[in-house]
Amino acid sequence: MDYRQILKEENEAVKERWQLAAERLESIAGNPEVEGNLGAYFQKTAGFLLFMMELQKKLAEGVFENASLEELQTWNQRLYEDVTGEAYAYSYANPVYAVQQLTQEYGQILSFVYTELRGLIVYAYEQRLEEMLIRMELFLQIYSEFTDEVLPTREQLRSDVYWFISDYSDVSVTWRVREQLDPRLSFARDIIMEADLSDPRYLYQFGEYITETELRTSAYLNRLPEEEIQKIASVFTEGYRIGFEVNQKPLWKKKTVNIRYCLGFERIIRQAVKNFEQMGLESIIYRAAVSRMNMREANKIGYYSTSPNKQYDYDHKGDAALFMDKAFVERKVGVLRTAYESYKDLAAVHGGPAVLEIFGEIPFEPKARPEALRLNEKQQANQVLLNSRTGQITNEYIKGDERSFTIIAFPVPDIGEQFEEIFAETVKINTLDYQTWQRIQQTLIDALDKGKAVHIQGSGANRTDLTVALAPIQDPERETVFENCVADVNIPVGEVFTSPKLTGTNGVLHVTGVFLDGLFYKDLTLTFQDGMVVDYTCSNYEEEEENRRYVRENVLMHHETLPMGEFAIGTNTTAYVAARKYQMGAKLPILIAEKMGPHFAVGDTCFSWEEDVKTCNPDGKCMVAKENERSTLRKEDVEKAYFNCHTDITIPYDELKEIAVIHSDGSRTLLIQDGRFVLAGTEELNLPFEESTGFKLS
Repeated sequence: MDYRQILKEENEAVKERWQLAAERLESIAGNPEVEGNLGAYFQKTAGFLLFMMELQKKLAEGVFENASLEELQTWNQRLYEDVTGEAYAYSYANPVYAVQQLTQEYGQILSFVYTELRGLIVYAYEQRLEEMLIRMELFLQIYSEFTDEVLPTREQLRSDVYWFISDYSDVSVTWRVREQLDPRLSFARDIIMEADLSDPRYLYQFGEYITETELRTSAYLNRLPEEEIQKIASVFTEGYRIGFEVNQKPLWKKKTVNIRYCLGFERIIRQAVKNFEQMGLESIIYRAAVSRMNMREANKIGYYSTSPNKQYDYDHKGDAALFMDKAFVERKVGVLRTAYESYKDLAAVHGGPAVLEIFGEIPFEPKARPEALRLNEKQQANQVLLNSRTGQITNEYIKGDERSFTIIAFPVPDIGEQFEEIFAETVKINTLDYQTWQRIQQTLIDALDKGKAVHIQGSGANRTDLTVALAPIQDPERETVFENCVADVNIPVGEVFTSPKLTGTNGVLHVTGVFLDGLFYKDLTLTFQDGMVVDYTCSNYEEEEENRRYVRENVLMHHETLPMGEFAIGTNTTAYVAARKYQMGAKLPILIAEKMGPHFAVGDTCFSWEEDVKTCNPDGKCMVAKENERSTLRKEDVEKAYFNCHTDITIPYDELKEIAVIHSDGSRTLLIQDGRFVLAGTEELNLPFEESTGFKLS
């Protein structure tokens, strides 16, 4: 049974409701019973919904199959025009405008409704009529509230939204689980494997917002020789395979892999699908969620394209404030468990994600909008609880000790005129000789294993002064504290990393500027006491309260505190010099940036959910630092052990005065001084600095 046949029965079941909704929408769009600004909102929104129904019909009839590139671009622009550019200032999707036009009482909620309805764009492309219909019915319910003699209260509207989210979670959440596990839901994979990728029209089949970024990326990859595409895809897929091998996990038990990527890279993804098939794995490629029901704030998990407006995304990251209470948490957790139980056989053979990230997008520093919805403290606690419970359920059905992953990153044309040169340089970085790094990194590990702590100190404007405590070693011949990480699951090489001992980890971590998950932080500062964050701030905003809120929401992920889950020393000086050469350091993803200096993760360790799985370095020594004083609580209370987040923060070499191993007798061994590797046996890492013409570390 293919994708369309699976949907046929579902779509047939809603036809009668669909027709009733269409008739009512036509009436509202023609002559709304509500007057004034509210009437204008309902009329415009009803018109948009009718447009979505027209879109769905045209797609079902195959009208666009022979459309010209210009026609497809015109349609794509129409679909997203109200949230792009200057138009967003006058869009109901903008909570500022919505509050101005529709009052504080109604504006936030009606802006949320409008935003939720915009999800119909992708549901129309996927021919998911039930998802379209339930949102149209939400709109009609909201509209009916305003046709009574007495205008509704804000609480009445919030209640309508709450019960829509709660009642239909069994539809949307269940489908979300299924599309992550069932390879028969092949909407995107069918396009990737069957379309003519040399014809840019294929990009418009996904229903995503298509820009010059996607078009130029696709065109560039189409110019590369087939052997180059195979080389890139093989590095990606081999990293996934090796991840199972080195961690002694049973790849032979697995039948599916999830590929996550950004549009434009289809030629690489097509080859990756073929490579995975040779491993016995069927690829699952699902879209990043578009409904707040399945979204985790602004994070995108799945495939997606360039955002039509990052401020729009940011303005709605807190929309769960309309329904995030304890009852909703219990409702969603219950539906999630039921869904996983229904698809437990598929979950048992799922191997985990293979992720192709991008970098080079235009940096984004969000504006704080008081009109935007935000979670209050109680709701933040509920969000944390929901993340914890969903993480536990996912791990129960897709077991952490049996799954793996891989991540790789490539630039997009937004990075500048030297895009093609930078892309070639990135391929070089992603294919560096891992044996060289393995040998040098082992030298670092040998020195680190002799210490009880590591001291990290910044230079110049960097105020870092931090001591990281290390787990003790009982048997130096067989045990190690640091993992020797080369290019397997985490591409490119190289880093050595550990789970710090929390007790004794104290001091200040500071970076002058850093991008984390697409958001910029100026003077990000975290203070640690016994491994836990006790203070935090940045200097993005004039008001200190706003700075702390920004860090709390986007780095601490609504937790009051987080532990230091990882300490690592990045060794990829080749990547660092390339970043300086092309002035792209601020645009690099953490995947590469973390290899360009010491980095520290707040949240879970790298070994969460698989602490009891044996992990050994190539020299045969096994890791003894796979957990800390918080993760060990999993044996008593899982919710106290895991935080379901892991955010890496890197200090670049040029902001680094020293990294030194501290021994039990108080003596010190320098590893890095003034941004250069000084430990005997690691000097080779400095060669890229010396070979780069005119390079200066400062």
